[in-house]
Amino acid sequence: MSNAVRTPQSLRTPPHAPLLSALLAALLVTAAACAPEPDTTHGAGAGSKSGASAASCAKGSLATQTRGKLTVGTDKPAYAPWFQDDDPSNGKGFESAVAYAVADRLGFAENQVVWQTVPFNNSFAPGEKKFDFDINQVSISDERRRAVDFSSGYYTVRQAVVTLKKSRYAHAKSLADLKGAKLGAQVGTTSLDTVNDVIKPGPKAAVYQKSDFVKEALSNGQVDGVVLDLPTAFYVTSAEVTDARIVGQLPDDSGRAEQFGLVLDRNSALTTCVSKAVDALRQDGTLAGLEKKWLSDAVSAPELT
Repeated sequence: MSNAVRTPQSLRTPPHAPLLSALLAALLVTAAACAPEPDTTHGAGAGSKSGASAASCAKGSLATQTRGKLTVGTDKPAYAPWFQDDDPSNGKGFESAVAYAVADRLGFAENQVVWQTVPFNNSFAPGEKKFDFDINQVSISDERRRAVDFSSGYYTVRQAVVTLKKSRYAHAKSLADLKGAKLGAQVGTTSLDTVNDVIKPGPKAAVYQKSDFVKEALSNGQVDGVVLDLPTAFYVTSAEVTDARIVGQLPDDSGRAEQFGLVLDRNSALTTCVSKAVDALRQDGTLAGLEKKWLSDAVSAPELT
C-alpha cells in the first residue's frame, strides 16, 4: 500500500481548469475595455458635468423642469430693446427672440416655452433654480460661475455713461472728466462694477435694486449720471428719459470682452446642449440678424478715453 497522501477528489484541479481560467481572464479584459470612461468634460459653466460626448441633445432626452416644456426666466419689467411691451412671450425684442431661437434649436415649439419671472439678482444667486435657463442681460463672470452655469455668450456688450443734457458732465470726454460725478447703477451688475473699478469717480456710487429706480434717479436729478449697457442707454435716452444723452461708452481695457450668457443651474445637465444651440445660432448668422433687427440703433457711441 502506498503511503502517499491522497488528495480528496473534490479538491483536485480538473484537467480543463487552465482553459477556464484563460477564458475568464479574456472576458474580464473585454469587459474593462467596453466599460464607459468617467465623464471629465465640462460645459460652458464651470463645474458642469454635461459633456457633449456623453449628452444627447435630442428634445426627448433633455431633463427640463417640465417634460416637453422649456422654462425660461427673466425679470419684470422686461424692457426694450431686450423685450417689447413688457411681454417676454411675444417674441419681440432681442432677448425674447434669442430665447425662442434657442428653444427652436433644442426642438421646442413656441407654445412649449414657459416664461417665469425671476428677479435679476436671483437668477445667478446660489441655490437650485426653477428655470431651465434665464435670459436677462447677465454678464458672464468668474465670480458668478461659482454659483451657476453659463451658456456661450450670445451678445458682446459695452457699458455707457448717461447724464441729463443739462448736466455739467454731459460733455465729458474722458474718465478724468467724470472724477467728481455722483454716478448710479443697479446692484449686482457689471454697470456698478464699471463705476467702482473703471471710472472710480470719487463720490460713492448710488446703488439701486432695480433698473427702473436707476432711471428714476437720473430723471429726477438725484445723481449726476448713471451707467447702463449701451443698448439700454440708447433706448433710455430715446424713449424714456428724453432729456438725457449718452456721454460715451467705456473702453474695454481688460482684454476680455464682456458677454451676456444664458444662466443655468450649477452643474445643469442642459448646459452643453444650450451652449451648442447658442453656438449654432452664432455660426449660421441668426444672432447677428437678431442683433441687427432689434439693436441696430445701439451700434456706436463716443468712447471715453
